[in-house]
Amino acid sequence: MRQRKTDYGTVLLHWLVVAAIGVAFLSGLRIATEAPGRTWINLFDALLPRTNVWTMHIEAAVVLIAIAIAYTVYLVRSGLSSRVRLDKLRLRALIGRKHGRLGAFSVLLTWVFFLTMATLIVSGGLLYFGLFADHGVAAAHWWASWAVPLFTCLHVVVQVMIGGTSQLFRIVRPGRLPPPPPRLDAAELLALLVEQSGQPAAPSRQRPQAGAQTGSAAKQRDVTLHSNPFIVAAAFAILGTGVLIGTDVLVVDSLYIHRISSGEAPILDGDTSDPVWRNIQPFSLMTNQGDNFDGKGETRINIRAVHDGTWAYFLFTWEDPTRSLKQLPLIKRADGWQLLHDGYERGEERDFNEDKFAILFTTLEATLAGDHTFHAGPQPVADAPATKTGRGLHYTPAEGIYADVWQWKATSGGPSGWMDDDHFGPPLKPTPMQLNNVVPYRGGFAPDPGTANYFNNFDAPLNPTDRNQLIRPRRLPKDAAATTAAMGSINLDPEVGESDGARWFMTETESVPYTTELDRQIPVGTVIPGVIISGEFSGDRADVRCAARWASGHWSLEVARRLDTHSQFDVPIKTGVFMRVAAFDHSQIGHTRHVRPIRIEVE
Repeated sequence: MRQRKTDYGTVLLHWLVVAAIGVAFLSGLRIATEAPGRTWINLFDALLPRTNVWTMHIEAAVVLIAIAIAYTVYLVRSGLSSRVRLDKLRLRALIGRKHGRLGAFSVLLTWVFFLTMATLIVSGGLLYFGLFADHGVAAAHWWASWAVPLFTCLHVVVQVMIGGTSQLFRIVRPGRLPPPPPRLDAAELLALLVEQSGQPAAPSRQRPQAGAQTGSAAKQRDVTLHSNPFIVAAAFAILGTGVLIGTDVLVVDSLYIHRISSGEAPILDGDTSDPVWRNIQPFSLMTNQGDNFDGKGETRINIRAVHDGTWAYFLFTWEDPTRSLKQLPLIKRADGWQLLHDGYERGEERDFNEDKFAILFTTLEATLAGDHTFHAGPQPVADAPATKTGRGLHYTPAEGIYADVWQWKATSGGPSGWMDDDHFGPPLKPTPMQLNNVVPYRGGFAPDPGTANYFNNFDAPLNPTDRNQLIRPRRLPKDAAATTAAMGSINLDPEVGESDGARWFMTETESVPYTTELDRQIPVGTVIPGVIISGEFSGDRADVRCAARWASGHWSLEVARRLDTHSQFDVPIKTGVFMRVAAFDHSQIGHTRHVRPIRIEVE
């Protein structure tokens, strides 16, 4: 039996699509492991890439766009568009004989694939550029990605049903491109019909001869035009992707830090009404793929920034439906004290956690800075413990390279006017407790040198198998009734926020070290804060000052730091530095994110 072949252009484009989709799918799965509820993807950890995941994913997307352009041009120039034409004849064939029905179904399936790829490209582009990047777009991208392997299986089955293995394996047997069908010449067709009818053709204009000459000339022109449709298609693809890449380079997300006088500096009180903020157009972006936020995992963040030559001032506002202050509170049961939590023992608390906001600065020249500061997978560092969450770790690629990280916390430190000044550095050596899997290993994430003014109101490691484990508080309130009143209306539903003026921490002056005598005086059912505030921030950890307010479903956070602290762990705020922001809704690590970094421009 003669082996069936497929034209070389289709073979090349087909396998380029397969390779690009394979890279995009596997890298996309690795990226998805960081989304809420998708750590099950780590079952395929051995198959998923570990480095430069975001870069790999975007590059594969660019290749797919190039192939889409090339295939469209190739079909038109080669005259093969009839292969995928979905007209009335093909639709009727769906209810016809078996062979025609299979062929029509194959074409219909191909169009489903085209629509799926269009959905992936458009939704991916919207997420990449942050345009309409809401929960629906992310969901469309996720489900469309799973339609691709389903299509692949159906496509293989249909091809086998059409012509057996010969039909299936023709895609690995390239052949010459058949010449395109000749164009219809109405004059020649009319002459042929007249000749068949036995009547003499009209001699007036010698149309057949002229038509033959014209047809010959057209045929010659067609031969020239279609001599190498694959090269024409490749040229269009290169041109199209060149325009796309050039646009990406030119359209940079930039935050302008405007120059002001020192007398115009805003007061750090969380109030957005300072005159300096009124005259600045905010930089706005949508962030997504976080925990909570009314189940959508997304929030829009607006950023304004100014500087007076010494200090930089930022105003961040973002949407958050609840004012969440419940940072690991303790409740007294009949048999003792219990920590309220859901995942804290794994380092992934999702319920009883305070609202937070984080800002990252890096000098790493990368479009996708996450590939240099974040590494996905359950064990990104080979000689370190696996993560207890199954998610990735933050660290930088080499010694001496640090990313500056600021963390505001609604209960811990934040109300006293400080942001935690942290950093991502090279992977740290695991501690004995981390090696024994008692506490989570955190890669290269660490606070800057110095001290903070808050600590947890408990010190016992949690047993991951015992949700009802009893613990002993470090400190108890001097006046339990006064502490309860300061916490406002107490509702232990994580989705219910705290009332205005409430605070869920105790100071050292309001509390005393734990004693059994004082414990006996506290009624069963009493809830006390899980955070103790004591002293001040100090050292490099005290470089960032702040104040925040929540009202009408929005947080506003004012921040100040010197343009250059001269610390090796801090990044100077200057033109060319990249910035990222993330919001947490009562979640320990489940923050929102955005793909493209923000480039700082200092006036």
